Amino acid sequence: MPGPNPVAGAGPVPGADPTLIVIVGPTGTGKSDLSLDVAERSAEAGRPAEIVNADAMQLYRGMDIGTAKLSVADRRGIPHHMLDVLRVTDEATVARYQTEARAAITDIVSRGRVPILVGGSGLYVSAVVYDFQFPGTDAAVRARLEAELVEQGPGALYTRLKTVDPVAAARIGASNGRRLVRALEVVELTGRPHTAALPDEPVYWMPALTLGLRAQRAELTPRLDARVEGMWAHGLVEEVRGLIPNGIETGVTAGRAIGYAQALRQLAGTLSQTEAIVETQQITRRYARRQVSWFKRSPHTHWIDSDAPDRVDQALTRLADPDQPVEHWAPHPAS
Repeated sequence: MPGPNPVAGAGPVPGADPTLIVIVGPTGTGKSDLSLDVAERSAEAGRPAEIVNADAMQLYRGMDIGTAKLSVADRRGIPHHMLDVLRVTDEATVARYQTEARAAITDIVSRGRVPILVGGSGLYVSAVVYDFQFPGTDAAVRARLEAELVEQGPGALYTRLKTVDPVAAARIGASNGRRLVRALEVVELTGRPHTAALPDEPVYWMPALTLGLRAQRAELTPRLDARVEGMWAHGLVEEVRGLIPNGIETGVTAGRAIGYAQALRQLAGTLSQTEAIVETQQITRRYARRQVSWFKRSPHTHWIDSDAPDRVDQALTRLADPDQPVEHWAPHPAS
């Protein structure tokens, strides 16, 4: 198991144990369960572990059902960080997350424990794992772009971004107005593509080993559809109703979260329950495909089949021998 040896700017070093364990993959592949299993096995080996959340929507207090957030009872007594740290009216920013998550990880390491970073928000994971700086902001430019978003809609901004940074446009999609505004702001301020913030040859913030959970699309799609149906069956609409007094309708990030936006429209009467579920399923499937596109680019991720009965043992084997060859993403032809 890894020892506490943070080295800023270091990456996978032959013969060296990783300080940080990272578990990634598309939604619905069982990242939380694997992180708990690895943490328990680490504790059995004499190295207690703590988990740091890297799912942007799990940062929000009260957003539990729609984010598949583990309840305190389900965390098996393992300390978790970066959960429930924002109000639904707060805007989630990756720059703020980077600072706070790294502080949590540094604290965990300083106490001789193993940090496990877990999540499916690709940019949030990369912001912690890799050493890169976020471009600044300009209030006037941001305000102008946000006004254009309101007047013209996200489609117009998406079309413009495709011209100046097609890679960022493909990653963000045509409907995420907030991220489109930010990408165009960065291009305008720096004269460089938004994606230039992510280095082609990543430099690690501290030694890390990344485990990825993968699933064939034919298996993952019905699992995601069932998960969405389960969100409604377990009370997502009532959860959202309870968040309205807290301001979720005006939340820049929270109010647009997958499932939450559809539940709000159901409560407003503009979507039926069936329509809300179907729309959420469609968006979730698209989001999972974007996650795959993001994570499979990493040349250092050790991929494990999410349904492998020995996935925990596979993960531990890779952690015990970080120098073994990386098994790259090799999706089924249908994936």
